[in-house]
Amino acid sequence: MQPAPPIDRPSRFPLFFEILIWTLYVGLFKYGHFLDEAITPHRSMGRDLFPYPQFVLFGLLSTLYVVPFYRLLVPGLIRQRRYAILGVGSVLYLWWGIKLNTWLAAVLLVPFAAPPVLADFYQSYATTSLQQLLSVANPHLSLLFTDLLAFSCVAFVRLAFEQEYRRRHLEKDHLALQLEQLKSQLQPHFLFNTLNSIYGLSLAGSPETPRFILLLSELMRYVLYDSGKEYIALPEEVTFLDNYFEMEQRKYAGARIALTTVGETGGLQVPPLLLLPLVENSFKHGRHHYSDAATVEATLTATPGLLRFVIENDMLPEAPAASPRRSGGIGLVNIRQRLNLYYPNAHELVLSEQNGRYRAELTLHVS
Repeated sequence: MQPAPPIDRPSRFPLFFEILIWTLYVGLFKYGHFLDEAITPHRSMGRDLFPYPQFVLFGLLSTLYVVPFYRLLVPGLIRQRRYAILGVGSVLYLWWGIKLNTWLAAVLLVPFAAPPVLADFYQSYATTSLQQLLSVANPHLSLLFTDLLAFSCVAFVRLAFEQEYRRRHLEKDHLALQLEQLKSQLQPHFLFNTLNSIYGLSLAGSPETPRFILLLSELMRYVLYDSGKEYIALPEEVTFLDNYFEMEQRKYAGARIALTTVGETGGLQVPPLLLLPLVENSFKHGRHHYSDAATVEATLTATPGLLRFVIENDMLPEAPAASPRRSGGIGLVNIRQRLNLYYPNAHELVLSEQNGRYRAELTLHVS
């Protein structure tokens, strides 16, 4: 079955990357950094594998100031292309943000510091950060640099994936517009050809005219309404082609005009009207217009992962071996464009002329 394109959702990788940075950098690296500062005077107590896990919480609280930096400041100014303001603003914000944030985190955790080593550490950090809050000096310069490096990476990863998501949406919108243009191009082209056929029958007073009009109404219902879908069940497309072949067979009763379906088509979907240009091309240029001995024969074969459509017709005797009518026109240009849009690198269209026969073979790799 050829499914409709999946709903395009933003990638979750930026979120996973952000969580990874918070876990490894804040949860482990900063924990180790603060632990080394706290227990350097107390090296005798080093038997625990993970002493003072409260430092993980302190590392988390003291790093919250970077959230507005990488989620708002960096992407907002980059979108506006205000790079100078980004550089100056980042330095000013981070320089004083880390001092204020560290002071608040230390003050918040002082009441919960049961061991003396924790109480001394938080008190020392709170005092140092407060003393330096209004000065140019920064006691947390090494952490400031690593914070800048780690969370700038997060900001740029988020921004890159956001831009890629927008680019995909623009491409998708452009693709949808192309497909709609191709469909709208094909509909009046088909109606024009069919009305010409009925006009000829009406002039001749053919008794088949009422049946033709009924078939035309069924064909046009499909063209005008069902073809608006992105994909349609293959049996519905086959029914449309059966009606078209019946209309041509009634018009040229002496010729052999047949469509054969092989295999199970019930689970497959195709873009509507995809095969119509090949069928119209054979009916337009076939020798059955002038000879009852001529044929137009088509076979649609469905196998797992593969859909194959072959249509052959007898050529007009005077048509040259490489007729320009076969390579141009709305129909064949249309189907080539639609195949490139719907089945990129998953289709093969071969047009050939041999021994007075024209053959079009289309192979689609479906999943």
